[in-house]
Amino acid sequence: MVSVQQNLAEARQNLGGYAVFAAVLAAAGLPIYIHAPKFYVDEYGVSLAALGSVLFGLRLLDVVQDPLLGKLAVAVRRFQGLAVAITLAIMAAAMLGLFAVTPPTDPILWFAVMLTLVFSAFSFLTINFYARGVQKAQTMPGESGHLRVARWRETGALLGVCVASVMPSVFLAVAIPEFHAYAALFALACLVAGIAMHNEWRGATTEPSAGFGIVLRDKISRRLLMIALVNAAPVAVSSTLFLFFVESRLDAPGWEGPLLLLFFVAAAAAAPAWGALAERTGSKPALLAAMILAIVAFSFAMMLGRGDTIWFALICLASGAAVGADLTLLPAVFARRMAEVAPNASEGFALWGFVSKFTLAFAAIALLPILEASGFVSGEDNSDVALTTLTLLYAGVPCALKLVAIGLLVATPIGKE
Repeated sequence: MVSVQQNLAEARQNLGGYAVFAAVLAAAGLPIYIHAPKFYVDEYGVSLAALGSVLFGLRLLDVVQDPLLGKLAVAVRRFQGLAVAITLAIMAAAMLGLFAVTPPTDPILWFAVMLTLVFSAFSFLTINFYARGVQKAQTMPGESGHLRVARWRETGALLGVCVASVMPSVFLAVAIPEFHAYAALFALACLVAGIAMHNEWRGATTEPSAGFGIVLRDKISRRLLMIALVNAAPVAVSSTLFLFFVESRLDAPGWEGPLLLLFFVAAAAAAPAWGALAERTGSKPALLAAMILAIVAFSFAMMLGRGDTIWFALICLASGAAVGADLTLLPAVFARRMAEVAPNASEGFALWGFVSKFTLAFAAIALLPILEASGFVSGEDNSDVALTTLTLLYAGVPCALKLVAIGLLVATPIGKE
């Protein structure tokens, strides 16, 4: 395990600032896919199919946008701190618009515009943040700098997901307009993150890169991007359908917040342990163990029905712990590879960000229309066919995807951290 002395030494290097910034970025990512679809369905009557189409369309935009944002990150490298501050402000304002402002036009159009701003800001910030993390790791003593930076960064991200995922339920429990308060708290967190990282953007040394070519020509980098795509898809699937599964399959309305908290706390708590295991045995064995754990957990989830909330809580613990490895180790492996083959390629992290977001969008476009076609209606009594479809999509699809990810990982030489 990580020693107290090592934690203190790393904290003095402002890795805590990386954790705070990562928490805010994470809150603008996965939780949006957890909360926004159900919020717009329940609040404005938008159809699941329409929401899925918008989310997928935004990811198609990223095919063009993310490479350009990678080039923009290089172009403004001398003013990186100012660029990051402006982008944080845009992301905060868009989040307020998404959840705290009644749409002044058609809700689905407003949803699309606000999410475009949120995700564009998210992409630009992620590219700069991960590229800066590579530089940070190279200044640290020892050979596991990338794992140490990743441990702080990804644990912070998991904690951010924890808070962002359950905060609406907390506000609702104390009779506060939950999504207004959620958006306001996010805006405040953007300010705190900007302050925590402000010294890290000084003296930017990022040089013009060779673009995507240097990344995509590397076989291992391509494999890692493919593994990330397939391995992140189960998280995207379960996150997109989580609220619907708890409310309708388990018939446990009101338990969504506590169960989400349990899932992400398990992920955050397990992340340092996975990092320590990877330092001893290498990243591949640790990742394989986590993937197998996820398959076991989702297999049991397929057996659940009405009233099985306690059993599902145990599954949340196991699957959450597995996610802790996915979100901690894979980014560290990719960052280490970028340091070897393209240390100045901000576009490499644009590719990584696109892969991560595409899985969420693919889950939305592939699953939400299928769920709606089965006759499923949020908040209503549903037929056995609709509930069975929900269960197969929530638990069966992730198992199949994890098996594919295991095959790809076994065939990929990623070395030992």
